[in-house]
Formats: sequence, C-alpha cells, structure tokens
Amino acid sequence: MRELLQRYEDKSPEIVFHWNDPETEAEGWVVINSLRGGAAGGGTRMRVGLDINEVLSLAKTMEVKFTVSGPAIGGAKSGINFDPKDPRKKGVLERWYKAVSPLLKSYYGTGGDLNVDEIHEVIPITEESGVWHPQEGVFTGHFQPTEADKINRIGQLRQGVIKVIENPSFSPDVTRKYTVADMITGYGVAEAVRHYYDIYGGDVKGKRAVVQGFGNVGAAAAYYLAQMGAKVVGIIDIVGGFINKEGFTFEEIRDMYLNKTGNTLNASTEGLIPFSQMNEEIWNLETEIFAPCAASRLITEDQINRMIDTGLEVISCGANVPFADKEIFFGPIMEHTDAKVSLIPDFISNCGMARVFAYFMERRVQMTDDAIFNDTSQTIRNAIENTYQNNSSKQNISKTAFEIALKELL
Repeated sequence: MRELLQRYEDKSPEIVFHWNDPETEAEGWVVINSLRGGAAGGGTRMRVGLDINEVLSLAKTMEVKFTVSGPAIGGAKSGINFDPKDPRKKGVLERWYKAVSPLLKSYYGTGGDLNVDEIHEVIPITEESGVWHPQEGVFTGHFQPTEADKINRIGQLRQGVIKVIENPSFSPDVTRKYTVADMITGYGVAEAVRHYYDIYGGDVKGKRAVVQGFGNVGAAAAYYLAQMGAKVVGIIDIVGGFINKEGFTFEEIRDMYLNKTGNTLNASTEGLIPFSQMNEEIWNLETEIFAPCAASRLITEDQINRMIDTGLEVISCGANVPFADKEIFFGPIMEHTDAKVSLIPDFISNCGMARVFAYFMERRVQMTDDAIFNDTSQTIRNAIENTYQNNSSKQNISKTAFEIALKELL
C-alpha cells in the first residue's frame, strides 16, 4: 500500500488553473488531478490561508472518493484564499465562476464545500456565467449524452440536490424544509458506523459517541447517530460544546440541531462549555464512536491516544483528512490510529454528496427520500463490505480501503 500511495501522491496533477481576482486580494486555484473517464469533479471551498497544496491534496482525495461513490472520473477541487465573512464574497465568487466557466462547461463539475453553499451560491452564480449546472462538465466530458438527454439529466440533478425532504425519518423538522444537500453527508457518516457494527460485529445502539464540529456534517451525523440509538456524550464546536456522560437524548440532540446558529452550535445555549475547556476535557470521555466532522488536519496523536485509552472502537470521518499530518493521505497519525482502532476513511464515510451527484446523473432514478438516502447508505455499506472481504480484522481498515482504491486508479 505504501508504494502505491507514494506513486499516487507523487504523480503531478493533469491541470492546474491559477486565478488572481482583479478587484480584491482573493487568489484561487482549480486543481484537476486527472481527466479519468473524460472529466473530473470536486467542490469549491473558501478560507483565509488556503493554498495550492491544500487544493491538490483535496483533488487527489476526491479521485479516491469517486472509486466508491462513482462516477468513474478524475478528482478535482477549487479553492479560494479569501475571508468568507468579507462582504465582498459574492463579487469574488461571481468573478471566479466566470473565469472557470469554460472548464465547467467542458470537463469539470463542482459544488459546495467549506464556506461555499451549493444551493444559495454555487448553482445561481454558475448559472449567471452561462453554465447550465455546476456539474455540466461531468455530463459533457464523461457521459457524453445527446443534447436532449443532457437537458433531462441535468434537470433531474438540479431537482434532486435541492429536493426538500418530506419523510420525517430523514428530517429533523419537515416544516423547516431541509434539503437532501443539507443532510446527506452527515447521514452517510452515521450510516458508516451502523454498517461497521453490522459487518464487523456489534450494535450501534447504546454505544457512546463524540462528535467534533456542528456544521452541516457534524450536526446531521449527531442527529442520525442519536436517532439510531447511539448515546452522544460530547459535542465540540468552534464556539464551545456540551458534555453529558450519560448521553443526550434524541430530543436534546434534535433541539441542538434545530437551534444551531448557521454552521455552529448556538453560543447562547445554557450550559455551553467554553472551547478551551471542552478541548481539554472531551478527549478523556469514555466513548466507543468518534465522528470528526470539523476542518481538516486538526486531530493530534495525543487526542487520539486519550480516546483510545477510554475505549474508542470506531472512527467515522466526516472531515476530509481529519488528522494533523502533513502528508496528503496516510501520515503517521492516521497510520497509528488505523493500527489501533477501526478507522473508516473519509472517502467512504463522507461520500454522501458525491454519491447523490452520481445517483442523479443516471438516466432515470426514483426521486423519493427513501430511494436517495438508501442509495447512499447501500453505497457505503458495499464499500465497507468490500474492505471486510479483503481484511476481516478491525484494524487497518483504512489501509485496506486505500489499497483497493489505488489499485483501481494506478
């Protein structure tokens, strides 16, 4: 695996597009690792301090993810070094998508990512630039449909991603009109845990869980874990967090979800523990399940070791590359963790949105909540079962999953 990984990491990306905004200090990159299958896909993120190396690592991560989620295309990513809270953000995105629109028309498909919203920013702004849909390039380059079929399938994709969830089994509150895009990634993170116990042995019910991050992914993961009977004992977010060693009730987790402020816990909630205190205490909680769903490259070896000492069994990654390693993929912290506990890699556990895109790109699919969510769940289960068939041990799950993916790519 190490040799395969080194070959994959060392391979230069096929296309690098570099942009400097003429009106602000914003700088952006599209990195297309390869045009495997004629196209590449990966979302657009924005944050202060982002650089080309981060975009490159995420593009390579996306390519690995597509071996699980489909379609069989190359990995790509867009990244903009700019403050997402700056009031000039909309103008930056408008100029950015205008600059990259030829790629989006021809062979690159994008979507939302960190600090860039799929529904309210990516779709409307790319439309203004003459792109039918931010995934149009994947249709053009990979599927190569007729014009009529392209229109129909883009319509299906457009409708599906922003579909309002009507089934109360999948929505914290159907009156609030949560969409598939709001919930699917966190749902997949939770489902990965459920399938892990089902395949490797055990039951998620009654297991204690810690969730890091309470944005779209972390909040939804906490909600679905609680719904399936896990006891969420700790939540840490940028504004602070909560601890309940007996486990919060499903109703309490649901209320936290419904009352969150944007992509964070509600800082005015009674009993909120300050971040500095949470960041010291949460790693010592007795827990079997850990769902890191905050930013990339945060988790230290000390934090992981403290969780292992409390009885940690499985990690389901909501964040891409959650460990504080310099390496693109399999750094020493991740390798250490994988050898000690069951580590479900990000390209399996958080593939929900990528899978939804792939699902709606197919010719004709069911547009029901059950069909959409069950498709993501089954895709994740298939990947975990495939890993189990190659290695039935509860250790080195990520190493095995990477070997399977890299053999397909190299």
